[in-house]
Amino acid sequence: MRAMVLEAPGRPLRLAELALPAPARGQVRLRVHACGVCRTDLHVVDGELREPVLPLVPGHQIVGRIEALGEGVSGLSVGDRVGVPWLGWTCGDCAPCRAGSENLCDAARFTGYQLPGGFAEATVADARYCFPIPAGYPDLQAAPLLCAGLIGYRALRLAGEGRRLGLYGFGAAAHIVIQLAQHEGREVLAFTREGDLASQRFARALGASHAGSASAAPPAPLDAAIIFAPVGALVPAALRAVRKGGVVVCAGIHMSEIPAFPYELLWGERVLRSVANLTRRDGEEFLALAPRVPVRTTVTPFPLEEAGRALDALRAGRLEGAAVIVVDPPAP
Repeated sequence: MRAMVLEAPGRPLRLAELALPAPARGQVRLRVHACGVCRTDLHVVDGELREPVLPLVPGHQIVGRIEALGEGVSGLSVGDRVGVPWLGWTCGDCAPCRAGSENLCDAARFTGYQLPGGFAEATVADARYCFPIPAGYPDLQAAPLLCAGLIGYRALRLAGEGRRLGLYGFGAAAHIVIQLAQHEGREVLAFTREGDLASQRFARALGASHAGSASAAPPAPLDAAIIFAPVGALVPAALRAVRKGGVVVCAGIHMSEIPAFPYELLWGERVLRSVANLTRRDGEEFLALAPRVPVRTTVTPFPLEEAGRALDALRAGRLEGAAVIVVDPPAP
């Protein structure tokens, strides 16, 4: 099979011919149709996440059809169309796993980081972490649901039920979250890098009541804020923007250092919290909700051999919505 391979952090991805993987016990093999490109892929490729299993095939928003079953797999069949997210394996035995918080499993392994990813014509995945894709979503449009959608959904739930929501960074996850929030009757305000007029226009087109610079105060205090951009300096900015009792959620897996800030920004029972990965319950709930909203994803396709160019476009902020690697022709 063809695959894009990372041999060392900071080096360009290389197109390679690899042996077709055989599914182990509890795994399935997928013929990959599409794989979304996520900022976490950038953190892996650029060496900001420091425990990759190299050489590595990146990519963790995988949509494909099952073409082989490993021993012991039940509930899935050859030909099923499924999605594979970032959280790819957990022990199932630790206290968090037993409590339904497998996203906090210390032994967890992650797709496109410690497990084979989706920038390839085929991959293997733990059957427990394969989610059926809702009918009506073509492969390309389904791919961003597997991380941008799932992490955005979890972040929105952890932000509470406040009606005025601020989104810091308006990329793949935010363009899905704004649709979920509006479905729930919330007002959404978008905050971007200084001068990022394209993202601000995109946010307004999706219904944001305000779109402006993250360095400026909102027109009214926020009930909650979700930070998608991996910029630590946004934490005190968001704390300044939320009312007393408000919630600030850091939704990325990696963030630059958070600068010191005065206690008065946190005082008043404001809450600062992070989102870690996802749970299978998140996947089931969100993929059932998405067609009802309905969530519509905006995507820019790239062929497999141009995965590096897709990462460059994401790094430079040149995308509207999400980039998706097209591997096999899209399925209806």
